[in-house]
Amino acid sequence: MEKMPRWADVALIPILNLIIAFALSALVILAIGEDPVAAVKMMVTGALGSTYGWGYTLYYTTNFIFTGLAVSIAFQAAMFNIGGEGQAAMGGLGVALVCLYIPFPHWALALVFAMAGGALFGAFWAAIPAYLQAKRGSHIVITTIMFNFIAASLLNYLLVNVLRPQGSMDPASARFPEPTRLPTFQDMFSTAENVMFRGTPANVTFFIALLACVGVYFLMWRSRLGYEIRAFGKNPAASIYAGISPFKLTMIAMLISGGLSGMMSINNTMGESERLIMNSVEGAGFIGIAVALMGRNHPFGVLLAAFLFGFLYQGGGELALWTKIPRELITVIQAFVIMFTGALDNMVRMPVERMFIRAAKRREG
Repeated sequence: MEKMPRWADVALIPILNLIIAFALSALVILAIGEDPVAAVKMMVTGALGSTYGWGYTLYYTTNFIFTGLAVSIAFQAAMFNIGGEGQAAMGGLGVALVCLYIPFPHWALALVFAMAGGALFGAFWAAIPAYLQAKRGSHIVITTIMFNFIAASLLNYLLVNVLRPQGSMDPASARFPEPTRLPTFQDMFSTAENVMFRGTPANVTFFIALLACVGVYFLMWRSRLGYEIRAFGKNPAASIYAGISPFKLTMIAMLISGGLSGMMSINNTMGESERLIMNSVEGAGFIGIAVALMGRNHPFGVLLAAFLFGFLYQGGGELALWTKIPRELITVIQAFVIMFTGALDNMVRMPVERMFIRAAKRREG
């Protein structure tokens, strides 16, 4: 007998975790002398009350979709990829090299090559820890964390000594040529009478992220490779007995994971900054871990969780701007969400499972 139905695992448990996390966050807001109801209204208004708010919310959501999908792919293969931050940073380097050194007649062609450049550089940065685990037994968590710092140092060197334009004091590359400029939501949805998403960084990359969700779904649940990755993650010993190569699947899963992290850079490097800058990832690689946990490693769940964290980022910014509540409070809320969807998941799951088991026994009796 199943402990509880699938819908309860993918929907009910995360919702209960969220309720607890937000309830504790409300207590924290009360403790610092602010009104939690007013704070929630301010966050909703700031993140969803205008096309300006929606533009920033969807911009952050796009970043978190890519990194959340990246972490979920590795999770499915029983690996904890904490290197999304470094892989996205190196993906930004790939995007910058493509945009700066290849002349493009149109943004659509530039986008295709930039996606390839970001994915290849991100995949390369994930391939080294993957090889070390598959061949040398090095733990993927340790190596991916270390490679985050190596990526930051390498990027700092390149921006200061190689890519920085002569005479510039800013550790950043030159601005990308005009033909590589991606259409923003303001360009796409505004009319002569009504300007929408004015000044926001949301751009066509959002739709690439949605396609990535669809692609990951078909890869993981509608292909032989996806079945092998999930089987290997569930039971490595049985998979090896069935003839599945652990080296092959470790490398493939991490290459896909790193490639997805690297593709995030088309949003923040090509779409928003239009140049390569330091710290452009802004923690999105680590947020991807929470997004994957909360989304139960399913693309649709990742999409919803990414939107939630995009809402928290934008709403939290508005909260810090217009109230006395510090922006660090959003980090506290994120920590509560991560804690209850990850470390303390069983605290909610076990009582719910017992409830469903008792209900099933009553029906049988």
